[in-house]
Amino acid sequence: MTFAIHGLSVSNGVAIGRALTISSASLEVNHHFIQSGQEQQELKTLFDAFEAAKKELFDLKTNLPEDAPEEMAAFLDVHHLILNDPELQHKAEELIKKRHFNAAWALTTVLDELLATFESIEDPYLKERGADFRQVIERVLVALKGAHHSEDHHLQKKVDRESSEVIIVAQDIAPHDMLRFKELNFCAFVTDLGGKNSHTAIVARSLDIPAAVGVKNASDLIQQDDWLIVDGDRGIVIVNPPSIILEEYRHRQAELRLAKNKLQLLKHTPTKTLDGQKINLLANIEMPEDAAEALSSGALGIGLFRSEFLFMNREDGIPDEEEQYQAYAQTVTAMHGMPVNIRTIDIGADKNLDSELKTITSDISPLGLRGIRWSLTEPDIFLEQLRAILRASAHGKAQILIPMLTQSKEIEQTFDLINMAKRQLDERGIAYNPKIQIGAMIELPAAVFILPVFLQHFDFLSVGTNDLIQYTLGIDRADASVAHLYDPLHPAVLSMIYKVIYDCQEANKPVSICGEMAGDASLTRLLIAMGLKDFSMHASQLLMVKRELLKADMSKLKNSLTEILTTFEPNLQAKLIERLSNV
Repeated sequence: MTFAIHGLSVSNGVAIGRALTISSASLEVNHHFIQSGQEQQELKTLFDAFEAAKKELFDLKTNLPEDAPEEMAAFLDVHHLILNDPELQHKAEELIKKRHFNAAWALTTVLDELLATFESIEDPYLKERGADFRQVIERVLVALKGAHHSEDHHLQKKVDRESSEVIIVAQDIAPHDMLRFKELNFCAFVTDLGGKNSHTAIVARSLDIPAAVGVKNASDLIQQDDWLIVDGDRGIVIVNPPSIILEEYRHRQAELRLAKNKLQLLKHTPTKTLDGQKINLLANIEMPEDAAEALSSGALGIGLFRSEFLFMNREDGIPDEEEQYQAYAQTVTAMHGMPVNIRTIDIGADKNLDSELKTITSDISPLGLRGIRWSLTEPDIFLEQLRAILRASAHGKAQILIPMLTQSKEIEQTFDLINMAKRQLDERGIAYNPKIQIGAMIELPAAVFILPVFLQHFDFLSVGTNDLIQYTLGIDRADASVAHLYDPLHPAVLSMIYKVIYDCQEANKPVSICGEMAGDASLTRLLIAMGLKDFSMHASQLLMVKRELLKADMSKLKNSLTEILTTFEPNLQAKLIERLSNV
């Protein structure tokens, strides 16, 4: 029977293949009471399962492919930290000792309690983090059953028997499991759960794998070996499609492959609009190793180095000044004199630091102690990072980028600490660029409305559209229930972006956009109509944006801008923006 089910589009493209349904381990455990006197034996079984799960995570991280996204290692570390949480084992121990539950029953009981706790959390983003605990506990349950080897064998046998590619269908998938399935011709995935910015969605985009998440009841409706089409552009899954639909999507697949190949021809083409306006395309990176991909994609610098990834989920303490300096210097040297904007630590609800600081960072909400607010409460750590960035500036064009600023007092405190870091290096006789450029992120409405203060103090600005949109509209972008309200084209959002670009141009200050809008090729013409000349995005998006820029006439596009910015009716606004594609 042919039918279609709908979810959220989180990664573009088309995939065609056979369904491989993966059931939740927590639903298949054997529940029984153990005999009195068997508690220690059952506890040993539980502890051994935890150790087996830890070893599996360690092996997965050790054997990550070279082209694996940096987020993958961070996600593995998150799950490793959860496994090492003594409270997790302690609760299961108590159920085994006091209520004589077998290990699997005790563990699923703990899981149910945890999930109920997460479900009661009002913050939508934190609520979604319950998936991490479920995935970790399910890994231990698989180890308890001793079935993880046989499961892998089953998957390999399934793929060997079928000539088609495999599409994983599950209630949810841990990000690191996606790599294991990828080795088995995994070409897409469909999950019942998940939001646009869940861990699995982030990894899907990094790997450029089509995906649909939040497809309710998909794992119940789809049967093993069903033919599937995953339309990642629309978040649609077509089950057992008729031949005419199948042929149509195969043709679309071929067109997409051809388009990607053609894009490679643009790699070394200068980025200029039809009217000769030079545009700078920069890359966003998480780790020093990403600089190579940025260069190979034709990036003219690093618009955003997310330094917090150096700090996240470490067991050996936070990186000291020397380790940070080596990482920053490696990146700066690799970029051969091109700018590298190193954003100071921007922790958030999804970015916990190492165990040393867990008590400080574990309860951060999107409206809590984030970005510069956190750094100013930890001046020693902040000074260490500032000294490391300053030292790296002796090797090339390192620049400091400060996140989440909203007040003059925060700006004054930040510059006081930067000057203090310079004095400390002077006292130690260590070289740095005394004229290092200092920039600020514009990601809150408050910053937009006191922009003259920023223009007075900073050398350049960078608009973080992801946060600017969610704080302006009061919408958590990771929450699937309100995802349809997260709108980068909301008139208030567009007005603020235009104001920042215009005011920076009037003050002769460079400005870039480093949020997801910069990498969305469908918005490229709108942004250059606003006058934007510096874009920063994931390296994989650079060529698609470049293609749009090479076909655009910036001077003509500007003529359409006033009407777009003064239109508040969504349908009319959409038509006006669509017309830009013909300019």
